[in-house]
Amino acid sequence: MTTLTPGLAVEASNLRKAFGDHTVLDGVDLDIPEGTTTAILGPSGSGKTTMLRSLNALTPPDAGVVRVDDVEVDFAALPRGRAGRRELERLRRRSAMVFQSHELFPHRTVLGNLLEGPVHVLGVPQDEAVHRGRELLQQVGLADKEDAYPFQLSGGQQQRVGIARALAQRPRVVLLDEPTSALDPELVGEVLAVIRDLATQGWTMVVVTHEVRFAEQVADQVVFIDGGVVVEQGPPQQVIADPQAERTRRFLQRILQVP
Repeated sequence: MTTLTPGLAVEASNLRKAFGDHTVLDGVDLDIPEGTTTAILGPSGSGKTTMLRSLNALTPPDAGVVRVDDVEVDFAALPRGRAGRRELERLRRRSAMVFQSHELFPHRTVLGNLLEGPVHVLGVPQDEAVHRGRELLQQVGLADKEDAYPFQLSGGQQQRVGIARALAQRPRVVLLDEPTSALDPELVGEVLAVIRDLATQGWTMVVVTHEVRFAEQVADQVVFIDGGVVVEQGPPQQVIADPQAERTRRFLQRILQVP
């Protein structure tokens, strides 16, 4: 059985991914300490979402190794057929993804969305899953919406349901792909507040975001990626407040509109 380096929830090494002739990830290494929030920053097309999706093999890399909890996958040596699919499924069950476009089941109620994974995938008893689901809805401020359907919710409420659904799977790590990018500006704050609260509770999270100030305030680690490589990483007071790489400085000046 593979074991993680003590103190790390996720380890990824030498991740490589290309779509045709276009290299998206070019030897990316990433360590995620347990109980911390990592923010991934970078320009459009830099590879940050592909890197995130590589951690649970929604976009399997062409090469590299990912370890989450007790599961390790060497993508260059992944078996073909059913055996390979089983390895990917074991890896995916160790994490949960929150998508920028919510991806809720439209025909299920809010509570029903939270029950789908635990009951039908993980085999959690229905009563236990319902109790846990209601606790999570209370946590994200939607206890009164358990019988509503997604179309009856605002975009911010739908995203909070998406976060609760991810937590219902009791993942080792929560992966959030630009969770506020599809929201109207007035709804962004309510979603960021939920993520900020989860960070204080010790959830391990990796967040692809364009909210630089939020990353500065909440993240324990900031990773700046461009051209498929990690240009700079470290605590926010280093990467955001005092970047060492010229590419990082140019990006932050453009985003923050500072001279």
